[in-house]
Amino acid sequence: MKRMIDSIVESLNTQHDVVTATIVQKSGSAPREAGTKMMIRTDGSIVGTIGGGLLEAMCMKYAPDILSSKKHVMQDFELSDSDATAQGMVCGGEVRVLLEYLDALDISQLTIQHKAQELSSLETDFVMITKISQKRIVGQSKWICTEMDFFGEEDKEVLSIAIKLRENFNRIKFHLHTGKETYMIEPYYATQRLYIVGAGHVSQQIAMLSQSVGFYTVVMDDRQEFANKERFPSAEEVHVISSYELLRQEVSIPKNSYIVIVSRSHALDQIILQQALHTHAKYIGMIGSKSKKKSCLWGTFSRGFCTKGARGSTLSYWCSY
Repeated sequence: MKRMIDSIVESLNTQHDVVTATIVQKSGSAPREAGTKMMIRTDGSIVGTIGGGLLEAMCMKYAPDILSSKKHVMQDFELSDSDATAQGMVCGGEVRVLLEYLDALDISQLTIQHKAQELSSLETDFVMITKISQKRIVGQSKWICTEMDFFGEEDKEVLSIAIKLRENFNRIKFHLHTGKETYMIEPYYATQRLYIVGAGHVSQQIAMLSQSVGFYTVVMDDRQEFANKERFPSAEEVHVISSYELLRQEVSIPKNSYIVIVSRSHALDQIILQQALHTHAKYIGMIGSKSKKKSCLWGTFSRGFCTKGARGSTLSYWCSY
Protein backbone atom coordinates (compact mmCIF):
# COMPACT_ATOMS: atom_id res chain seq x y z
CA MET A 1 0.00 0.00 0.00
CA LYS A 2 2.93 2.37 0.56
CA ARG A 3 3.65 2.32 -3.16
CA MET A 4 0.03 3.26 -3.87
CA ILE A 5 0.07 6.15 -1.37
CA ASP A 6 3.37 7.45 -2.73
CA SER A 7 2.04 7.31 -6.30
CA ILE A 8 -1.14 9.20 -5.39
CA VAL A 9 0.82 11.93 -3.60
CA GLU A 10 3.33 12.20 -6.45
CA SER A 11 0.54 12.73 -9.00
CA LEU A 12 -1.36 15.23 -6.86
CA ASN A 13 1.85 17.15 -6.08
CA THR A 14 2.45 17.62 -9.80
CA GLN A 15 -1.18 18.81 -10.24
CA HIS A 16 -2.31 15.68 -12.05
CA ASP A 17 -5.78 14.45 -11.06
CA VAL A 18 -6.18 10.69 -10.65
CA VAL A 19 -8.91 8.09 -10.36
CA THR A 20 -8.72 5.27 -7.83
CA ALA A 21 -10.60 2.01 -8.35
CA THR A 22 -11.30 0.17 -5.09
CA ILE A 23 -13.08 -3.18 -4.81
CA VAL A 24 -15.70 -2.61 -2.09
CA GLN A 25 -17.63 -5.87 -2.42
CA LYS A 26 -16.86 -9.26 -3.92
CA SER A 27 -18.80 -12.47 -4.49
CA GLY A 28 -18.12 -15.71 -6.32
CA SER A 29 -14.60 -16.47 -7.46
CA ALA A 30 -13.43 -12.95 -8.30
CA PRO A 31 -9.62 -12.88 -8.12
CA ARG A 32 -9.03 -10.00 -5.65
CA GLU A 33 -10.47 -9.21 -2.24
CA ALA A 34 -12.43 -6.19 -1.04
CA GLY A 35 -10.06 -3.33 -0.31
CA THR A 36 -7.82 -3.99 -3.31
CA LYS A 37 -7.01 -0.69 -5.00
CA MET A 38 -5.66 0.54 -8.34
CA MET A 39 -4.77 4.08 -9.41
CA ILE A 40 -5.43 5.37 -12.93
CA ARG A 41 -3.54 8.43 -14.18
CA THR A 42 -4.81 10.91 -16.75
CA ASP A 43 -2.54 9.33 -19.39
CA GLY A 44 -4.15 5.94 -18.83
CA SER A 45 -1.22 4.37 -16.97
CA ILE A 46 -1.96 2.51 -13.77
CA VAL A 47 -0.41 1.65 -10.40
CA GLY A 48 -1.49 -1.52 -8.62
CA THR A 49 -3.95 -4.14 -9.78
CA ILE A 50 -7.52 -5.18 -8.98
CA GLY A 51 -7.33 -8.48 -10.83
CA GLY A 52 -6.17 -7.74 -14.36
CA GLY A 53 -7.87 -8.48 -17.65
CA LEU A 54 -11.36 -7.29 -18.43
CA LEU A 55 -12.09 -5.85 -14.98
CA GLU A 56 -9.18 -3.43 -15.12
CA ALA A 57 -9.90 -2.61 -18.76
CA MET A 58 -13.49 -1.66 -17.90
CA CYS A 59 -12.37 0.53 -14.99
CA MET A 60 -9.86 2.28 -17.24
CA LYS A 61 -12.64 2.83 -19.77
CA TYR A 62 -14.73 4.63 -17.11
CA ALA A 63 -11.81 6.75 -15.86
CA PRO A 64 -12.05 9.62 -18.42
CA ASP A 65 -15.72 10.17 -17.53
CA ILE A 66 -14.84 10.23 -13.82
CA LEU A 67 -12.09 12.78 -14.47
CA SER A 68 -14.48 14.89 -16.53
CA SER A 69 -17.46 14.83 -14.15
CA LYS A 70 -15.28 14.98 -10.98
CA LYS A 71 -17.76 12.64 -9.30
CA HIS A 72 -17.34 9.14 -7.96
CA VAL A 73 -19.23 6.11 -9.30
CA MET A 74 -20.09 2.81 -7.63
CA GLN A 75 -19.98 0.32 -10.50
CA ASP A 76 -20.98 -3.36 -10.52
CA PHE A 77 -19.12 -5.81 -12.74
CA GLU A 78 -20.11 -9.40 -13.48
CA LEU A 79 -17.67 -11.70 -15.21
CA SER A 80 -18.36 -15.33 -16.04
CA ASP A 81 -15.58 -17.92 -15.92
CA SER A 82 -15.60 -18.15 -19.73
CA ASP A 83 -15.39 -14.36 -20.06
CA ALA A 84 -12.57 -14.29 -17.54
CA THR A 85 -10.59 -16.95 -19.39
CA ALA A 86 -11.04 -15.13 -22.69
CA GLN A 87 -9.77 -11.88 -21.20
CA GLY A 88 -6.75 -13.35 -19.45
CA MET A 89 -8.19 -13.47 -15.92
CA VAL A 90 -7.97 -16.57 -13.78
CA CYS A 91 -11.60 -16.68 -12.72
CA GLY A 92 -14.93 -14.88 -12.81
CA GLY A 93 -17.30 -13.55 -10.18
CA GLU A 94 -19.08 -10.35 -9.22
CA VAL A 95 -17.40 -7.26 -7.84
CA ARG A 96 -18.51 -3.76 -6.90
CA VAL A 97 -15.90 -1.11 -7.54
CA LEU A 98 -15.74 2.46 -6.23
CA LEU A 99 -14.27 4.71 -8.92
CA GLU A 100 -13.15 7.83 -7.05
CA TYR A 101 -11.91 11.16 -8.39
CA LEU A 102 -8.99 12.78 -6.58
CA ASP A 103 -8.64 16.49 -7.33
CA ALA A 104 -5.06 17.79 -7.34
CA LEU A 105 -6.33 21.32 -6.53
CA ASP A 106 -8.29 20.19 -3.47
CA ILE A 107 -6.13 21.38 -0.56
CA SER A 108 -7.94 19.14 1.93
CA GLN A 109 -7.31 16.15 -0.32
CA LEU A 110 -3.62 17.01 -0.53
CA THR A 111 -3.42 17.41 3.23
CA ILE A 112 -4.99 14.06 4.06
CA GLN A 113 -2.96 12.18 1.42
CA HIS A 114 0.26 13.78 2.68
CA LYS A 115 -0.64 12.70 6.21
CA ALA A 116 -1.18 9.14 4.93
CA GLN A 117 2.24 9.24 3.27
CA GLU A 118 3.86 10.60 6.45
CA LEU A 119 2.35 7.86 8.62
CA SER A 120 3.29 5.21 6.07
CA SER A 121 6.89 6.44 6.01
CA LEU A 122 6.97 6.29 9.82
CA GLU A 123 5.56 2.73 9.65
CA THR A 124 2.55 3.81 11.71
CA ASP A 125 -0.64 1.79 11.35
CA PHE A 126 -3.69 3.88 10.41
CA VAL A 127 -7.19 3.68 9.01
CA MET A 128 -8.56 5.89 6.24
CA ILE A 129 -12.26 6.71 6.66
CA THR A 130 -14.04 8.03 3.54
CA LYS A 131 -17.64 9.23 3.36
CA ILE A 132 -19.02 7.80 0.10
CA SER A 133 -22.74 8.54 0.47
CA GLN A 134 -22.65 11.82 -1.43
CA LYS A 135 -22.38 13.00 -5.03
CA ARG A 136 -18.75 14.03 -4.77
CA ILE A 137 -15.95 12.83 -2.51
CA VAL A 138 -13.60 15.65 -1.53
CA GLY A 139 -10.72 15.94 0.89
CA GLN A 140 -13.07 17.04 3.66
CA SER A 141 -14.85 13.68 3.23
CA LYS A 142 -11.74 11.80 4.40
CA TRP A 143 -10.32 11.21 7.86
CA ILE A 144 -7.35 9.30 9.26
CA CYS A 145 -7.43 7.45 12.55
CA THR A 146 -4.44 5.95 14.37
CA GLU A 147 -4.45 4.22 17.74
CA MET A 148 -3.84 7.59 19.40
CA ASP A 149 -4.55 10.39 16.91
CA PHE A 150 -7.30 11.64 14.60
CA PHE A 151 -6.86 13.80 11.50
CA GLY A 152 -9.51 15.58 9.45
CA GLU A 153 -12.52 17.84 9.90
CA GLU A 154 -14.33 17.46 13.23
CA ASP A 155 -17.34 15.17 12.81
CA LYS A 156 -19.21 13.47 15.68
CA GLU A 157 -20.25 10.40 13.70
CA VAL A 158 -16.75 9.82 12.35
CA LEU A 159 -15.24 10.32 15.81
CA SER A 160 -17.58 7.64 17.17
CA ILE A 161 -16.50 5.31 14.35
CA ALA A 162 -12.84 5.94 15.23
CA ILE A 163 -13.47 5.11 18.89
CA LYS A 164 -15.10 1.83 17.85
CA LEU A 165 -12.23 0.97 15.51
CA ARG A 166 -9.69 1.41 18.31
CA GLU A 167 -11.30 -1.39 20.30
CA ASN A 168 -9.61 -3.91 17.99
CA PHE A 169 -7.29 -1.70 16.02
CA ASN A 170 -4.79 -4.31 14.80
CA ARG A 171 -7.50 -6.62 13.39
CA ILE A 172 -9.55 -4.19 11.29
CA LYS A 173 -10.59 -5.44 7.87
CA PHE A 174 -11.74 -3.38 4.92
CA HIS A 175 -15.50 -2.82 5.08
CA LEU A 176 -18.32 -0.36 4.53
CA HIS A 177 -19.84 1.21 7.64
CA THR A 178 -23.42 2.41 7.39
CA GLY A 179 -24.88 4.83 9.91
CA LYS A 180 -26.38 8.22 9.09
CA GLU A 181 -23.92 8.14 6.19
CA THR A 182 -21.97 5.37 4.48
CA TYR A 183 -18.22 5.23 5.05
CA MET A 184 -15.44 3.19 3.48
CA ILE A 185 -13.08 1.85 6.15
CA GLU A 186 -9.57 1.15 4.79
CA PRO A 187 -6.88 -0.17 7.15
CA TYR A 188 -3.29 0.63 6.21
CA TYR A 189 -0.98 -1.54 8.24
CA ALA A 190 2.66 -0.54 7.97
CA THR A 191 3.76 -4.11 8.60
CA GLN A 192 2.35 -5.60 5.39
CA ARG A 193 5.59 -7.44 4.81
CA LEU A 194 6.14 -10.78 3.14
CA TYR A 195 8.96 -12.97 4.46
CA ILE A 196 9.95 -15.67 1.95
CA VAL A 197 11.98 -18.33 3.74
CA GLY A 198 14.05 -20.20 1.16
CA ALA A 199 15.63 -18.73 -1.95
CA GLY A 200 15.05 -21.31 -4.66
CA HIS A 201 13.35 -20.94 -8.05
CA VAL A 202 9.84 -20.98 -6.52
CA SER A 203 10.86 -18.14 -4.21
CA GLN A 204 12.03 -16.06 -7.18
CA GLN A 205 8.57 -16.25 -8.76
CA ILE A 206 6.83 -15.43 -5.46
CA ALA A 207 9.11 -12.41 -4.94
CA MET A 208 8.28 -11.00 -8.38
CA LEU A 209 4.55 -11.47 -7.75
CA SER A 210 4.63 -10.00 -4.24
CA GLN A 211 6.40 -6.87 -5.46
CA SER A 212 3.78 -6.34 -8.16
CA VAL A 213 0.93 -6.35 -5.61
CA GLY A 214 2.65 -3.99 -3.20
CA PHE A 215 4.25 -6.13 -0.48
CA TYR A 216 7.52 -5.15 1.17
CA THR A 217 9.37 -8.36 0.36
CA VAL A 218 12.11 -9.97 2.46
CA VAL A 219 13.92 -13.11 1.26
CA MET A 220 16.12 -15.27 3.48
CA ASP A 221 18.18 -18.43 3.11
CA ASP A 222 21.24 -19.99 4.74
CA ARG A 223 23.13 -20.11 1.41
CA GLN A 224 24.79 -16.94 0.14
CA GLU A 225 24.93 -18.22 -3.44
CA PHE A 226 21.09 -18.30 -3.43
CA ALA A 227 20.20 -15.38 -1.15
CA ASN A 228 21.52 -12.35 -3.01
CA LYS A 229 20.18 -9.26 -4.80
CA GLU A 230 21.26 -10.57 -8.19
CA ARG A 231 18.74 -13.42 -7.88
CA PHE A 232 16.09 -11.25 -6.15
CA PRO A 233 16.31 -7.75 -7.65
CA SER A 234 12.67 -6.93 -6.77
CA ALA A 235 13.04 -7.77 -3.05
CA GLU A 236 13.55 -4.91 -0.60
CA GLU A 237 15.73 -7.07 1.67
CA VAL A 238 17.72 -10.28 1.17
CA HIS A 239 19.28 -11.96 4.22
CA VAL A 240 21.76 -14.79 4.60
CA ILE A 241 21.08 -16.40 7.96
CA SER A 242 23.48 -18.72 9.76
CA SER A 243 20.83 -21.31 10.65
CA TYR A 244 17.07 -21.77 10.31
CA GLU A 245 16.98 -22.76 13.99
CA LEU A 246 18.04 -19.16 14.76
CA LEU A 247 15.60 -17.54 12.34
CA ARG A 248 13.77 -15.42 14.92
CA GLN A 249 17.00 -14.26 16.57
CA GLU A 250 18.57 -13.14 13.30
CA VAL A 251 15.55 -11.61 11.54
CA SER A 252 12.89 -9.56 13.34
CA ILE A 253 9.41 -10.40 12.01
CA PRO A 254 6.86 -7.80 13.18
CA LYS A 255 3.19 -8.43 13.84
CA ASN A 256 0.75 -8.67 10.92
CA SER A 257 3.49 -9.93 8.60
CA TYR A 258 3.13 -12.75 6.07
CA ILE A 259 5.46 -15.76 6.04
CA VAL A 260 5.87 -18.14 3.09
CA ILE A 261 7.95 -21.27 3.68
CA VAL A 262 9.58 -22.69 0.54
CA SER A 263 12.93 -24.13 1.64
CA ARG A 264 14.86 -26.97 -0.01
CA SER A 265 13.73 -29.83 2.25
CA HIS A 266 10.85 -31.13 4.36
CA ALA A 267 13.01 -31.22 7.48
CA LEU A 268 13.98 -27.56 7.10
CA ASP A 269 10.38 -26.57 6.40
CA GLN A 270 9.32 -28.11 9.71
CA ILE A 271 12.07 -26.25 11.59
CA ILE A 272 11.02 -22.98 9.90
CA LEU A 273 7.35 -23.62 10.67
CA GLN A 274 8.20 -24.12 14.34
CA GLN A 275 9.97 -20.76 14.30
CA ALA A 276 7.13 -19.06 12.40
CA LEU A 277 4.52 -20.22 14.91
CA HIS A 278 6.34 -18.29 17.63
CA THR A 279 5.81 -15.00 15.76
CA HIS A 280 2.71 -12.80 15.53
CA ALA A 281 2.44 -13.23 11.76
CA LYS A 282 -1.10 -12.93 10.40
CA TYR A 283 -0.45 -15.53 7.67
CA ILE A 284 1.84 -18.54 7.41
CA GLY A 285 1.96 -20.53 4.17
CA MET A 286 3.96 -23.61 3.17
CA ILE A 287 4.23 -25.65 -0.03
CA GLY A 288 4.41 -29.42 -0.45
CA SER A 289 2.59 -32.69 -1.03
CA LYS A 290 -0.37 -34.02 0.94
CA SER A 291 1.85 -36.54 2.71
CA LYS A 292 4.30 -33.79 3.66
CA LYS A 293 1.41 -31.73 5.03
CA LYS A 294 0.31 -34.59 7.24
CA SER A 295 3.76 -35.42 8.61
CA CYS A 296 5.07 -31.86 8.92
CA LEU A 297 2.03 -30.32 10.59
CA TRP A 298 1.49 -33.29 12.89
CA GLY A 299 5.17 -33.24 13.88
CA THR A 300 4.99 -29.53 14.60
CA PHE A 301 1.75 -29.35 16.58
CA SER A 302 2.37 -32.58 18.50
CA ARG A 303 5.48 -30.90 19.94
CA GLY A 304 3.42 -28.00 21.27
CA PHE A 305 4.57 -25.28 18.88
CA CYS A 306 1.17 -23.56 18.66
CA THR A 307 1.87 -20.47 20.75
CA LYS A 308 -0.58 -17.81 21.90
CA GLY A 309 0.64 -15.43 19.21
CA ALA A 310 0.34 -18.00 16.44
CA ARG A 311 -3.27 -18.87 17.22
CA GLY A 312 -4.33 -15.58 15.63
CA SER A 313 -2.55 -16.47 12.39
CA THR A 314 -3.99 -17.98 9.24
CA LEU A 315 -2.07 -21.18 8.45
CA SER A 316 -2.22 -22.23 4.80
CA TYR A 317 -0.77 -25.22 2.99
CA TRP A 318 -0.46 -25.53 -0.78
CA CYS A 319 -0.37 -29.06 -2.18
CA SER A 320 1.83 -29.04 -5.27
CA TYR A 321 1.47 -32.76 -6.10
